[in-house]
Amino acid sequence: MILHQKEALKAIGVNEVVLAINYQPEDFETKLGIKITCLQETEPLGTAGPLALARDKLIDESGEPFFVLNSDVISEYPLKEMIAFHKSNGGEA
Repeated sequence: MILHQKEALKAIGVNEVVLAINYQPEDFETKLGIKITCLQETEPLGTAGPLALARDKLIDESGEPFFVLNSDVISEYPLKEMIAFHKSNGGEA
């Protein structure tokens, strides 16, 4: 399921993926040509908890937007169109 999401992100030019996981981080490396960073939850952090765990990786001076995806939800989201809409409308959230 996670591979499907990483492939979709790579297809639109994403070059880094941050995974907040709690089990076997070594199993998530791929050869897709993108940087994979695994942040391990040592205790369950709840639905939005992994965002706090990844805060330093997500918020920087670049101001570049990022996607937040749950691995238990698989769909064919129009990621390219979503990021274009986000950027063309001021990128507030």
